[in-house]
Amino acid sequence: MSRIIPPPGAPRKLALAQLTNSVGDGAYYVCSALFFNRVVGLSPTQIGAALTLGWALGAVLGVPLGHLADRRGPRGIAVLMSAATGAAVASFLFVRSYPAFLVAVCVYACAQCGLAAARQALLAAMVEPERRTETRAYLQSTVNAGLALGAALGGVALQLDTEKAYLTALALDALSFALAAWMLHRLPVPTGGANAEPARGEPRMAVLRDRPYAVVALLNTVMLLYMPLLSVALPLWVVQRTEAPGWTVSALLVLNTVSVVLFQVRIAGRVTGLRSASRAVRQAGVLLLLACGVFACSSLGSSAWSAIALLVAAAAVQVLGEMLLGAGSWEIGFGLAPADKQGQYQGFYGAGTAVARLAGPLLLTALILSWGEPGWLVLGGLFLAAGTAMGPAVRRAAAGRDLTGARSGEGTRASSGPRPPEGPGDPRRPATDTAGGRPAS
Repeated sequence: MSRIIPPPGAPRKLALAQLTNSVGDGAYYVCSALFFNRVVGLSPTQIGAALTLGWALGAVLGVPLGHLADRRGPRGIAVLMSAATGAAVASFLFVRSYPAFLVAVCVYACAQCGLAAARQALLAAMVEPERRTETRAYLQSTVNAGLALGAALGGVALQLDTEKAYLTALALDALSFALAAWMLHRLPVPTGGANAEPARGEPRMAVLRDRPYAVVALLNTVMLLYMPLLSVALPLWVVQRTEAPGWTVSALLVLNTVSVVLFQVRIAGRVTGLRSASRAVRQAGVLLLLACGVFACSSLGSSAWSAIALLVAAAAVQVLGEMLLGAGSWEIGFGLAPADKQGQYQGFYGAGTAVARLAGPLLLTALILSWGEPGWLVLGGLFLAAGTAMGPAVRRAAAGRDLTGARSGEGTRASSGPRPPEGPGDPRRPATDTAGGRPAS
């Protein structure tokens, strides 16, 4: 359990908050599309258009909402965004027209993006730099465990296939966000509190003028295409282009979820600064290329068992790459952001998730389902190129930057001279409450 549950203190409280709303999210993700189609009466095209608009707005508003977290304090904004997400989900219970659905989806997506930025800023404010990636890994494991449990509950609703069952699943999600807001409110206020307004002449949205950081965020967005690969392209590939039975899709998703729950924290322990983070992302690019090659081979031959074996092998390689990417990406996103602007920087960096979810399904279905095996190799080449380019991009972004919020050991700090090396085991030392501010996420 020590690989899943973070040490006592604020990190554990934040993990419990995310576990709570991830259980609701798991039920929502499984049931929502069928609910909107069968109960609300919307067509798949209407649902897709609304979700596209909502996540596009969320990607744009993530930066100003993160900036608001910097100015007003990340805890309060996280509580507000969690409550707003719960209210948006609750409104789905009563929405029965497309205009109302469109508004509700936009509020939901924008609140989700704002919540992600505020929670990351809260983690940065309450956890010392050398423990942020470790804490983020614990949160990722917790979220995956919650999603798996929620998906099982959503599966019950799918099996019943009644309006009441779908309403219950969505009500569970709304309640989970309300409970998460209460848990976030119980966290201690970060010792830094809200930051002052920018000095005269200093841009409010400094991240929008930070081109080196934008390049890093773009490369990370390319790597995040693994998300729609798992949720959209791979299930279609298995069903349409391989001899593997349909249940293989579920087996691959279970393999992915369980692996992240069990091993993400251990993988994150390998990342101790910007240099090792860049190396982890580069290794992730190589592994994702290899996984794409094996996925492509799964369509060859006429044996169902050989297809299953290849798919499982590819999925195992893919999830290892995913975990390396996660650990490296979190360290880079935190380490290159100014300490007093973590909210807006995390909002900008996190927009890559929304962009990958928006553009990814269309891009990947065109590549993989239309081009077949060559499409897999093109996608793998994109992963390899982005992962390889991350190192030079991070070094360029770190040059001349005051990395007071970066790790004190391996990371690079401009204009500060040599520093003593980080002691072995530092990133994994036990978390304890400290006077004046408890390490938290």
